[in-house]
Amino acid sequence: MTQRAQDLGIIIGQGTPGPLNAITDVPGVRVGHASLHADLADGRSVRTGVTVIEPRPGSARHAPCFAGVHVLNGNGDATGLEWVREAGLLTSPIAFTNTHSVGVVRDALIALEREALPASDNAVYWNMPVVMETFDGLLNDINGFHVKAEHVRQAQQAAQGGLPQEGAVGGGSGMICHEFKGGSGTASRRLPADQGGWTVGAIVQANHGKRESLLVGGYPVGRHLGHLPSPFTPQLPHPGMGSIVVALATDAPLLPHQCARLAQRASIGIARTGGGTEDSSGDIFIAFATGNDGLPPADYANKGAFTTPLRMVNNDYISALFAAAAEAVEEAIVNALLAANTVSGNGHRAEGLSAEQLVTALEQAGWRR
Repeated sequence: MTQRAQDLGIIIGQGTPGPLNAITDVPGVRVGHASLHADLADGRSVRTGVTVIEPRPGSARHAPCFAGVHVLNGNGDATGLEWVREAGLLTSPIAFTNTHSVGVVRDALIALEREALPASDNAVYWNMPVVMETFDGLLNDINGFHVKAEHVRQAQQAAQGGLPQEGAVGGGSGMICHEFKGGSGTASRRLPADQGGWTVGAIVQANHGKRESLLVGGYPVGRHLGHLPSPFTPQLPHPGMGSIVVALATDAPLLPHQCARLAQRASIGIARTGGGTEDSSGDIFIAFATGNDGLPPADYANKGAFTTPLRMVNNDYISALFAAAAEAVEEAIVNALLAANTVSGNGHRAEGLSAEQLVTALEQAGWRR
């Protein structure tokens, strides 16, 4: 059984995790993966997939939520973010995949939504799904375009509450993090009642960072892990290449500009683990807030009322949410590393970071349980 950071006694920050220590601690949020792991007859390796994050039960178009975006470094791609920035609304699921599969995942999400509509639905609307990516081209035959619409369907049908799978699953199947096997990781923080009682959850697709820079709980463990094999060789002299994408969820009643501020704090969690400084890394984050219900559906044929009553967190109390977001992202990255087993593909090999190796490095760096 995979041990997560908390299982090893590694305490990240000051906050309290939710019951699952996952993005799904935010009520209504669901996560599903479709993983493609295969070795083809011609020698190519398929190590890729799709991850789908649903912000609310049912159609996101019928029950939008406020959202905001932050880009730490733009060496990456994503669909749907311009409308999130403009309107402040998330009206679709969020999907994570590999760089060269963004288009097919976007198109499949549109088709799936149209398919789910009853024949009597006379909606007149647009759909610009949010699809985010990181590059898995070392371990995966990325130019083989192996992600298909059927895999997006599988990921969406698999979406559920509970603790999501972590590590080399879904969109994270072929990802590399701090020169170890990386991928999907999640964590959460629940605020005490006197700070609002809200939850902030994070899910990351971690494909970034150099070994020597890796920090866990503030300890420079990367300095003590240099003896372990790296997938980067003299022929591939670019450790740190890749990206990290983050989705943050909260049940706090945040307005769009506050969601953008929350998304920005993902940068802190990444920095605390030693990432965020590479030109070759696309670091793109989205945050959504489900604390306001009854927002008008995305449908020109069915306009909402002239006004919608809203709530918002007073800025005097928002700092606790920022701290929670930073800690959740920091721990999600560590959980992704611990969950990911060794993966080989296309002549490359990314070693999984075992719990024993991490604990030994922590102790060498001065950590005590």
